[in-house]
Amino acid sequence: MSEPVDDTPRPGDPEQDRADAQRPIMILAFEGWNDAGDAASQAIEHLQLTWDATPLAELEPDDYYDFQVSRPTVKMVDGITRRVEWPTTRLSVCRPEGFDRDLVLVQGPEPNMRWRKFCAEIVEHVQELDVSMVIALGALLADTAHTRPVPVTGTAYDKDTASKYRLEVSNYQGPTGIVGILQDYCVQVGIPAVSIWAAVPHYVSHPPSPKATLALLHKLEDVLDVEIPLGALPEQAEEWQQTVSEMADEDEEISEYVRSLEERGDAETDFTMEEVSGDKIAAEFERYLRRRRPGQDGGFGLR
Repeated sequence: MSEPVDDTPRPGDPEQDRADAQRPIMILAFEGWNDAGDAASQAIEHLQLTWDATPLAELEPDDYYDFQVSRPTVKMVDGITRRVEWPTTRLSVCRPEGFDRDLVLVQGPEPNMRWRKFCAEIVEHVQELDVSMVIALGALLADTAHTRPVPVTGTAYDKDTASKYRLEVSNYQGPTGIVGILQDYCVQVGIPAVSIWAAVPHYVSHPPSPKATLALLHKLEDVLDVEIPLGALPEQAEEWQQTVSEMADEDEEISEYVRSLEERGDAETDFTMEEVSGDKIAAEFERYLRRRRPGQDGGFGLR
């Protein structure tokens, strides 16, 4: 009697690769400590509007939020009825044009309590939806000039994931927010998870921060290898920079401080550029063009 044939797809097999290519990707951001200038949460809102996301699920707010800290709001409906909207974390789903899988978008305030239960519930959704990868967006305050490109860093918890998406292996030690906790929970159950962070100038941290939001979306384009329609964001980012510059020019001390940040940032950029090869620059440019010419190499897809 012959032995049964094991047809289970294995990592690296073409069948497994095709199966993984159809699984959804989760992108999330949380308001609060992880969201300087509201840059990350507004990136999620942009994706929801751009790709017409539909509601999928929401978490029970009583379990995770202190309503004296994250207060509910009252809104008018049709100018007649008042409705209470409770702060909570909501999931929605969309299918970007030219993309071969769904994106699950997650947004809400950073929870005030029961972080471990909160992360476990998010991971349950990840597993139920058969999510192949989790991408967390965040923004932090930093000593960076508003007149220069927004520094964007990406981190992963293992070398393979970091290498695949050209990110750094996280070596940060210190206090963390819900993004760091949730990323660790995902990794512990075998779900690849990365985070992308934009640096917001600490002297102009009041939201909105469209330039940082735009930088996050550009990096997300690179990770997903798909074009994200940007709408009016580039114009808003330019107007924001001009407004901040005008305000800085009115204060000599602030102007001098901004100049010192520019000089330091330019020196660091020059040093970095000396280490970047021409082949790497050409490869990145080719990837950028491919996103703007869908269909010429089999369509978009996660690398």
